[in-house]
Amino acid sequence: MSSRDSVETVTDEGDRLRQFIAGVTDYAIYMLTPEGRVASWNAGAQRFKGYHADEIIGEHFSRFYTEEDRAAGVPAYALRHAVETGKFEAEGWRMRKDGSRMWAHGVIDPIRNPMGELIGFAKITRDITERKAAAEQLEKTREALFQAQKLEAIGKLTGGVAHDFNNLLNVVGNGLAILQRRLQDPADRRLLATMDHAVRRGATLTEQLLSFARQQPMKQEARDLNRVIAGFEPVLRRAGRSGLEFETVLETRLPPARIDVAQFETALLNLLVNARDATPDGGRIVISTQWRDLAEREVGVLPAGRYVAVSVQDTGAGMPPEVIARAVEPFFTTKDIGKGTGLGLSQVYGMVQQSGGDLAIQSQPGEGTTVTLFFPASDGDTEAQANGPAAAERVLVVDDQPDVLEMAGELLRTLGFDVLTAGSGEQALELLKRTPGVQLLFTDVVMPGMSGVDLARKAKAFAPELKVLLASGYAGGHGFARDDRDQLEGFQFLAKPFQLADLVQKLRVLERVD
Repeated sequence: MSSRDSVETVTDEGDRLRQFIAGVTDYAIYMLTPEGRVASWNAGAQRFKGYHADEIIGEHFSRFYTEEDRAAGVPAYALRHAVETGKFEAEGWRMRKDGSRMWAHGVIDPIRNPMGELIGFAKITRDITERKAAAEQLEKTREALFQAQKLEAIGKLTGGVAHDFNNLLNVVGNGLAILQRRLQDPADRRLLATMDHAVRRGATLTEQLLSFARQQPMKQEARDLNRVIAGFEPVLRRAGRSGLEFETVLETRLPPARIDVAQFETALLNLLVNARDATPDGGRIVISTQWRDLAEREVGVLPAGRYVAVSVQDTGAGMPPEVIARAVEPFFTTKDIGKGTGLGLSQVYGMVQQSGGDLAIQSQPGEGTTVTLFFPASDGDTEAQANGPAAAERVLVVDDQPDVLEMAGELLRTLGFDVLTAGSGEQALELLKRTPGVQLLFTDVVMPGMSGVDLARKAKAFAPELKVLLASGYAGGHGFARDDRDQLEGFQFLAKPFQLADLVQKLRVLERVD
């Protein structure tokens, strides 16, 4: 073969190689000048970066880096390292023409002429954003599984210890009860009372441990969590303190969720107390509800599906990642000695796990904390499932005395009513406006601020079909001003103190009037 034929062969091979590189779409392959300016551009580079060849050739390759990397001198370092070591290889965020980011794996090789002089660089880049996302998801899943397995192991150990401890407490408690009947000395009886109080406190602790271990019996039923929260709101407000803003944001038409109401209310109170303690200098606490369609393992190891989410958000001190990772472990607490058992959040976690859901914590130091409980949504109509086979009549009970309020509410629940409670006329009006379907208002008359009579008049103004039952210690309405007695006309009145039979009689009268 002649030298001319050899040159033509080499030239043909070079042309074919350039054509091959130009047509590659899985890799961005392009040349750089010694200064780092783009000298060639293939189809893969156009696909990944978004630039046509005539837009980018002659431009400096540093435009593919983020502002942070450019400010740190990463592009210049990459070229210098390639020259000094013969190759530069790294992964990192790179910028596309449209401003979006991709996670890229890049290699830069220096190109030299036969004399050893640097004539440019060959740059090969691959978009591995999807691979990175998959790796992160796998790591997240592994971490969630590890956390679940760790808490499951702790739960089994905790449950066993709690059961044994409960048996010991039962022996001690019964023994103390026997001694209290036998001992007559007042000093001895006071000592026994102190010991009995300690036993009861120990029983409360074991109950919390059993809740975390998911070994506490639960009476689950499909309930509208908005109603449960609205009815429990007065208790939550009393658990706060002055100077602390409290708000509920409840999403309408929420699907029902299967919960044990008493344990759910206890969990909500625990979360609110934690939020209150995290905001010692004042702040804001928001309890909110919403429904969420979750992807597989989007939260912990929960399967894909529809969930009812209940969040307690505060503007308090927040938590660092290492505290969040241990927050639900039994006896772990960041509070001062004597100010917390470390069982509140673990009890909440146990309750939501036993309900088939999970718990998520979002927090940063100095930026507050949001704890969200996820409960699987129940199928079917919200109203029907929330109230059982036959919807119970909904009643709003209003009294400024907490003990009277709770007892009146319990009496009405005994009679089969769906009960909401409020500690003032103002709270009652707010509940009435955002809670549909209230059919009966049962309110004390003499309350600070808005009286029961004023409340009844305002409530009837926007709910004319609402039935009203007033109660007061001023028997038969005596003791009211003349104007107040006139305003009582049209409303049924129940004198305090009343018994269950008295209440039933008045309710029957209201039914006939209706």
